[in-house]
Amino acid sequence: MAIALLTLLTTSCSPSTARTAEQRTFLDLSLDFLAEYQLPKPIRFEDTPVGGLSALSYDRDRDRFLALSDDRSNLAPARFYTLALTINRNSAGEIGIESVTVEDVTVLKDENGKPYPAGTIDPEGIALSGKGGVFISTEGVPSQGIEPFIQEFDRQTGQPLQRLRIPNRFLPNNTTEEEQVPRGVQENLGFEALTLEPITLAAASGDPFRLFTATESALIQDSLPPDSDEVPRIRLLHYLISDIAPPMLVAEHLYPLAPAPKGTIDYGLSELVALDTEGHFLSLERSYGLFGLSAQIYQLTLGGATDTSNVASLKGNISRLDPVKKKLLLDLSTLGIYLDNLEGMTLGSRLPDGSQSLVLVSDDNFNQAQITQFLLFRLNLNKSN
Repeated sequence: MAIALLTLLTTSCSPSTARTAEQRTFLDLSLDFLAEYQLPKPIRFEDTPVGGLSALSYDRDRDRFLALSDDRSNLAPARFYTLALTINRNSAGEIGIESVTVEDVTVLKDENGKPYPAGTIDPEGIALSGKGGVFISTEGVPSQGIEPFIQEFDRQTGQPLQRLRIPNRFLPNNTTEEEQVPRGVQENLGFEALTLEPITLAAASGDPFRLFTATESALIQDSLPPDSDEVPRIRLLHYLISDIAPPMLVAEHLYPLAPAPKGTIDYGLSELVALDTEGHFLSLERSYGLFGLSAQIYQLTLGGATDTSNVASLKGNISRLDPVKKKLLLDLSTLGIYLDNLEGMTLGSRLPDGSQSLVLVSDDNFNQAQITQFLLFRLNLNKSN
């Protein structure tokens, strides 16, 4: 299934002199909203509260979803769940989610092989490697001593396998005497988005693959003044992972957030989804403010983006840098439904009509006033060009 999707996405847009620059840059994509499903409350599974679902990853071989809880080991050990989504077509021909069933839970283990102690981890992103492991990204909460990191864990046991090297510019330095300029991820705004190129889901063990991650908002040293009318400047990381060498950072790119919606209190980049091996992605940006919660899905392309690995700060004039190119795909506020805190997004199964699904999930923050919301979309690729 993954190879079929990859072929679909990478072969449908052959170059044509009749096409515009935008058409040559982006895939011709659209989304159809199909259904919403709300997980009933409360749900407990194997003595853990099911909630705080901040990321999704789809296992095509088993037709199951992995859903990461961002519990900081406070309510139960840090963990991810295996979910079964039953998608069907009703008598009227409408496709929807019939049920979401929790089938398993995997507890993440620290370097000592033990569950993470309370308040020592803030898991936010998950990506299935296709080699028996899952990659987990953590956000980082410097004030509480929670570090940002990206670690591969065994899917079945939760035991740690390998950790990616994070550049020092992402790590808080606590303004030591040697480094008077503060740096690193902002409080609770670290590695939220995480994705792998889709070919890895079907690749044989040992094949190299690429991992992409990004912070939710700008690093401390890249942050603009509060009164600035410019958008936050995020760094997107690109790693190459193989069995013959340690994970290697290939490049880093500037990802500009969209302007904050009116009345915004907090907003940022929640998720990335790699569509192919040609540098095409979807991104999910969500916000919270005086007018409630909102979210937008963008199409991205990395082609031509400047490598910012050697740029110490993005605060100044960045006109010489080419950022990741973005195009709004869907503003979810136009759906006419209540939106909760949408944080997870992944390509899912083929729908009953054979088309590709896209699934989003909300993080209810373990708050009874919020909901765990699954949104189902059809991802359309126009092949006419």
